[in-house]
Amino acid sequence: MPNQTPVQLAWVTDDLDATERSLSALLGARNWVRMPGVHFGPDTCTHRGRPADYTADISLSYAGDLQLELIAPGSGDSVYSEFLDRSGPGLHHVCVEVDDEAAFDAAVAAAADGGATIAAQGVMPGGMRFAYVSDERSGVPYIEIAHIPDEIRQFFDYVRHQQQ
Repeated sequence: MPNQTPVQLAWVTDDLDATERSLSALLGARNWVRMPGVHFGPDTCTHRGRPADYTADISLSYAGDLQLELIAPGSGDSVYSEFLDRSGPGLHHVCVEVDDEAAFDAAVAAAADGGATIAAQGVMPGGMRFAYVSDERSGVPYIEIAHIPDEIRQFFDYVRHQQQ
């Protein structure tokens, strides 16, 4: 199994403002950077094995070195809208980072070989590869496996520096 480092906690919400205020008070996040209308399109993403076409509003901050992500589902079916419909707002996933493309492929394959379901996967603008895997039989709703290229890492560093 490749090295996988937890780098993020993510919540799904129907109210970004309220969740930002709460996590700022509870975890000390100071500034949030919002990305409205992020599009996950059918050419680069899948949901439940089919081409995906959905949007989400995303907000990022940091508590120390841990990235905090808030996701408010927009249009289309996604792992975010499913979660919100089924469970209401709440902690959605832990994101683990892998070192490179080969490690990403190996981690996703290992998750599937271990019985996990690959609920969604794709490539974000900027080249970040992601896969949401779950094993609900064991109480693990979602782990996001991510390979974060330099362009995205620079943006994350910008967000982190907004906390100072």
